Amino acid sequence: MSQDADKPRDRKPLTQIAQAGRKPEWTGMPGQPGGIVNPPVWRASTILYDDVAHLRSAAGRSTHERLFYGRKGTPTAWSLSDALTEMEPGAEGTMLYPSGVAAIACALMAVLKPGDQLLMVDSAYDPTRNFCEQMLCPLGIETVYYDPTVGAGIADLITDATRAIFLESPGSLTFEVQDVPAITAIARDRGIATLIDNTWATPWFFPALSHGVDISILACTKYIVGHSDVMIGSATATPAFFPKIRQAAYLFGQMTSPDDAWLAARGLRTLGVRLNQHQASALRIAQWLSQQPDVARVLHPALPSCPGHALWQRDFTGSSGLFSFVLKGGDEKARAALIDGLAHFGIGYSWGGFESLALPVDPARYRTATAWQAEGPLVRLQIGLEDSDDLIADLDAGLARFRAMRG
Repeated sequence: MSQDADKPRDRKPLTQIAQAGRKPEWTGMPGQPGGIVNPPVWRASTILYDDVAHLRSAAGRSTHERLFYGRKGTPTAWSLSDALTEMEPGAEGTMLYPSGVAAIACALMAVLKPGDQLLMVDSAYDPTRNFCEQMLCPLGIETVYYDPTVGAGIADLITDATRAIFLESPGSLTFEVQDVPAITAIARDRGIATLIDNTWATPWFFPALSHGVDISILACTKYIVGHSDVMIGSATATPAFFPKIRQAAYLFGQMTSPDDAWLAARGLRTLGVRLNQHQASALRIAQWLSQQPDVARVLHPALPSCPGHALWQRDFTGSSGLFSFVLKGGDEKARAALIDGLAHFGIGYSWGGFESLALPVDPARYRTATAWQAEGPLVRLQIGLEDSDDLIADLDAGLARFRAMRG
């Protein structure tokens, strides 16, 4: 099949992620018919010019998706950027970064300056909080944390200094779902930028820009890559904000290696089928856990028992493989006994790969605007692509260990 830059933009999602980012000039050779399936890995630092006039001409025009210097990218990265942009209707473009945290940091710096105020969701990923407190604060940028369930009440928190609102929906530890359309409508009316960490759902289940967000950020390390072997982040923005994030990325020297971009693009092609499987297995396991006597609560937005379920049902088209559950009583030793003996779950940070993970988490230490209270310790699960029967049997044995240790 030949690659056609003019393919219809209304393709079904699975077709879209299979074909996006494969322009003929990146997959073929000039003057030769056909082409290769995937854009190759273009590694480059120096770009050569025919003469001084050619060099001067290149420096005087936009370098976006043009060979200029290796730091500005090559077709390998542009291909991935184009594909991610196409997944977000209304997007102007996507910038790539060496990690999700780098994407968050650079996007925030693109819209904030000394004297500004940032409204940050209280359930945010803790490295996001660390950046606010250890980098933004010394720069004279104030961070005010807000309740993730505030919804339209965000209007009461906005001051004359507020320049940006950061969302993470659902929160990646406790899974509160935010009323994104209500918050973004108020922000847009006040001329305030909105940014979201959309790593949990990805645009596959939640096209954030369609819900009013200005900048949608992904830790592509997770579901986009899907194989736990690459660190990479992205920020996708509307026409009003893409020039800002592009300029900030250039000024900070942010980029991703072509090898990592190529691996992320390879992972993207199977995103839909992987996420659909993550969703099915995670829902089955979450429903099973909700029926266990040693489990007080399951924090999964797709369960009707989860407080944010109505918003999730309204705004999302699916759910991923990450959720938490609260144990009934017990202590750190009992929780560790549950996790340490698991045969099919690894113990480690991150998520979104093919392997299942179990992690002890303690949300109370990461809260300032709200208080976290629970019936017992919290365990976060990443449900991978293993057979869900095996995972349920593993968790069943783990709960037995917890029960024995709890007494």
